[in-house]
Amino acid sequence: MSAARLESPRISVIAPVYNERTNLDALVTELIAALASHPHEIILVNDGSTDGSGAVLDTLAVQLPGVVIAVHLSRNFGMEPAISAGLDQATGDVVVVLDADLQDDPAAFDAFLSEWRGGADVVYAVRSSREESWLRRILFWTFYRVLGWIANVDLPRDASNFALMDRRVVDTLRALPERNRFHRGLRAWAGFRQVGVPVARRKRAQGATRLGLRGQWKLAMNAIFAFSYVPLFLFRFAGAVSLLLSAGLIVWALYYKLVVGLDIRAWASQLITTSFFGGINLLGIGVIGEYVARIHDEVKGRPNYVVHRVTRGGEGN
Repeated sequence: MSAARLESPRISVIAPVYNERTNLDALVTELIAALASHPHEIILVNDGSTDGSGAVLDTLAVQLPGVVIAVHLSRNFGMEPAISAGLDQATGDVVVVLDADLQDDPAAFDAFLSEWRGGADVVYAVRSSREESWLRRILFWTFYRVLGWIANVDLPRDASNFALMDRRVVDTLRALPERNRFHRGLRAWAGFRQVGVPVARRKRAQGATRLGLRGQWKLAMNAIFAFSYVPLFLFRFAGAVSLLLSAGLIVWALYYKLVVGLDIRAWASQLITTSFFGGINLLGIGVIGEYVARIHDEVKGRPNYVVHRVTRGGEGN
């Protein structure tokens, strides 16, 4: 254990904010209580909120100078770019990322820090329970197991964005040039020593989830196509099976014609074969298109987010 880890580290807490006006006061109160024994900063990234969250964030920054930093993005870029914006602002020895909806419990900070002092570079929350509908729990459980199976890096099951990262891990993530980010996957890809801590996910305090069906779908696609080539393998496999099936149909037709002496009516086999190959081709083109679209995004080289202004102690920059 290094001497630096025995001391009280400076902690940066990052929370992406999208239409969380009713939860912000309670969030900051909980965070300050949990961080009371450590030097700290709380970076709240306003991801294009439309419910007045921006004004609340500015008020908190004025009331708590040197503690709360309000980062306002120029529009809604999404949760992952908002996390990147927070990482770029953070100055702490360790950085904690959590949601702003009060589902992530700041009481877990002590357990995170204990593991960090023991030598862990990444300490992530493992969802021991979820206060969510049974359908969402099943979908999350299934997705993370499928992703863990197909990913080309070892992705921990049921790990969340709620995590503590050492400064060198944060610097590694910030140096990565890619635009379509899935931070849980990038965290695992970066390596270092990583430890999971069971943390119950609390029920959302107020309001609707920031990630609707469209946002969750986009996040899932980023996770799959950024860390797995299995979809391409599956369609190569399907293509091989299709060729074998076609060869079998030809042999079967010739057998009935030359040996049995019966003609095979063409319409049925043609319809089945055309539908089968057409479906495979369309799905395969779609999968390849997903990879090409992401390459196109990266080649354009646009920034992951745009900061409109930053409020520190009531002064906008």
